[in-house]
Amino acid sequence: MLQERLRKDLSSTSQLLSLHIQELDERISVYNEKARAVTEAEKYTLQAHVNGLEALRLGFYTSLVDLVETRETLGLSAQVLRKEAESLFYQHAEIISARIELFRSTLQEMNKRLTLDASNTGMQGAANEIKMAHALDVSRLESLLKLMTRLDIDTVLYRSVLLRESSGISIRLFDSEAVKQTMEDSWENVSEAVSRNLPDLLLKFLAFLLILFVFRALSHIAKRLVSSALNKSTSNFSSLLKDVLTSTSGAIVMLVGILVALSQIGVSLGPALAGLGVAGFIVGFALQDTLGNFAAGGMILFYRPYDVDDFVEVAGAIGLVKKMTLVSTTINTFDNQTVIIPNSKIWGDVIKNVTAQKTRRVDLEFGISYSDDIEKTERILREIVESHEKVLTSPAPNIRLHNLGDSSVNYIVRPWTKTPDYWEVYWDITREVKMRFDRDGISIPFPQRDVHVHQQDA
Repeated sequence: MLQERLRKDLSSTSQLLSLHIQELDERISVYNEKARAVTEAEKYTLQAHVNGLEALRLGFYTSLVDLVETRETLGLSAQVLRKEAESLFYQHAEIISARIELFRSTLQEMNKRLTLDASNTGMQGAANEIKMAHALDVSRLESLLKLMTRLDIDTVLYRSVLLRESSGISIRLFDSEAVKQTMEDSWENVSEAVSRNLPDLLLKFLAFLLILFVFRALSHIAKRLVSSALNKSTSNFSSLLKDVLTSTSGAIVMLVGILVALSQIGVSLGPALAGLGVAGFIVGFALQDTLGNFAAGGMILFYRPYDVDDFVEVAGAIGLVKKMTLVSTTINTFDNQTVIIPNSKIWGDVIKNVTAQKTRRVDLEFGISYSDDIEKTERILREIVESHEKVLTSPAPNIRLHNLGDSSVNYIVRPWTKTPDYWEVYWDITREVKMRFDRDGISIPFPQRDVHVHQQDA
């Protein structure tokens, strides 16, 4: 008698649950239809009602599972009720999974567009709403899967959805079948994407390489054209300026080629250039010394204090200028060492250009003994200077008795010569003076000091 009464009560309860669930489904559908044709404020109100009804429906689902378990515990038949619950849960899980997939693809597309137009506040707001709805559906699906697991319903397919969509890692999601299904789905998606996009990717890659090759050839042509134009120009361009302009022209052409190649593979140049502008502003603070070198390099090119192969003394280095960029100047010393000096150090210091003038004075000094003939010495020195083929007659050489030293009578010999002949004249005259002095009996005294000793009687 008691068993019959329980059977009737549980049967009526199951019917009541089914009616409530059906009623909730209808009310949720009605609210969703209304939400499409209301104002923004009313839409949020209706959405709150829908969320409440969804939570209530999940509560009825829980009661339904409890009822199935209760009937089976009491030894009553629950086959029909179990099938009904299984059908409801599968149908609801399919709907939620479909919504989750839709939200995910929509968010991906929105994020792509927002990267191109980050100032679109309307789209940003819509994306945030979809993110919240997506998270809510993931939570609903997880709760529904718990109920399905209690009834031993297969949930592998839906757990794989949760594995793809969950932002965090949960041990509840990890069963071997779900992971396997997720990996199979992912591999299938990757394979499909590769098979669909591989020809286009290969074509874009080949176009990318071809554009770079063409612009590389164009950069070499641009260098040759600029170099030829500068060499034929009547303007007095320095060799340094010619080199910098030539290399810069090639670099600009190559930069344009890189930008064109990137645009061909789908890289949006607008945001990239904007990002470079912001990055350049930040890097500018970090690389102030380098920017100072650029500015100094520009000033050197404009004012031209030296040129290639000029003999200079700058920033403590002495040698021949071999190369210059906007950042640094390369100098080869006379003992064949290479010195690279930042342009800011050169421009901020004294620049001594020895070869800037066409002629240069050779400064020599010779000492003779106090006992030697002054007039004879002057005649010999003048003969040596005037007989040298590379000594200029104008300006005239200057030969003078300069001072009376402690140990010698000192003469200065200052002939003029062309700048490239400076050291040859210097060494030739020095050698010839020593040989003539020896031959004509004129001595070059060593430093000496006379010491006089005075004795005093005690």
